[in-house]
Amino acid sequence: MFKTLSEDIQAVMDRDPAARSKVEVALLNPGFHALFFYRFSHRLWNLGLKFIARLFSTFARLLTAVEIHPAARIGHRFFIDHGAGVVIGETSEIGDDVTLYHAVTLGGIAPSINTVAQVEQKRHPTLKDGVIVGSGAQILGPITVGEGARIGSNAVVLADVASGVTVVGIPARVVMSRSDTKPGEFTPYGTPCGDIPDPVARAMEGLLDRVSTLSARVEELESQLEGKSAPVSPVSLDYDDDTSSIETPKGENP
Repeated sequence: MFKTLSEDIQAVMDRDPAARSKVEVALLNPGFHALFFYRFSHRLWNLGLKFIARLFSTFARLLTAVEIHPAARIGHRFFIDHGAGVVIGETSEIGDDVTLYHAVTLGGIAPSINTVAQVEQKRHPTLKDGVIVGSGAQILGPITVGEGARIGSNAVVLADVASGVTVVGIPARVVMSRSDTKPGEFTPYGTPCGDIPDPVARAMEGLLDRVSTLSARVEELESQLEGKSAPVSPVSLDYDDDTSSIETPKGENP
C-alpha cells in the first residue's frame, strides 16, 4: 500500500506544475488525500467491513469534497487535479495513469425503482489506462472509455468511447481521431489546445457549400435556356371530320 501511495504522490508531481515537493503533496493536496482515504476504505470493504469503509469514505468527502465509493476499483498513479466535486460511483473501474479534473462524475443511469435488483450490478463507467477527463464532464452508465481517450470539459458521455480519440459536447462527439492525436502528449482538461473542429459546424459548412454549388448550377442552366429559347410552334391536332362511321347506339339520336 505504501508503494502505491508513493506512486500516487509521484503522479501528482509529474502532472501538477503547482506541486513543489512530495511533502507538500502529502500534506496539502486534496486529491491525494481523497485517494489515500479511498485506498484505506477499499481495503476495509474487501475485508467485509463495509459499514466502516463507508464511514471513512464519508469522512473523506467532508474533508476533501471528493466522493469515491470504497467499492470502486482504481489502478495505479491515479491523479485528481483540484478535486472538488468529483464523484466516483460504486461499480466504477479506473485503470492506470488516469487523470480526472474537478467536478467530474462517473455516475450511473439506473432508475430509482427496484433498487434491490440493481445491487452489485454494473452501473458505472470503466476508464481504461491513460484516460484524461476534463472538468465538469459527466460519464454516465456502464460504458467503456478506451485507452488513451480524452473527454473534454463539460462533455456528457453516454456511449462507449474508442481508444485514443477526443470527444466533446452534449452528447459527446468525436472531434479528433486517433490519427490526429500525438502519442504521449498530455492534453490538459481533456481538450486540445489547438483548433477544435466542431462536427456540427463542419456539417453545416458542408451543407452551405452544397447549396452554393447547386445555386450556381441552376443559374447556369437558366442562362443556357434563355440563350437557346425560340418561339414554339403550336401543336396541330388532326381530327377526322367524317363522323359517318360513328355508330349510334340504338334508341339514341346521333
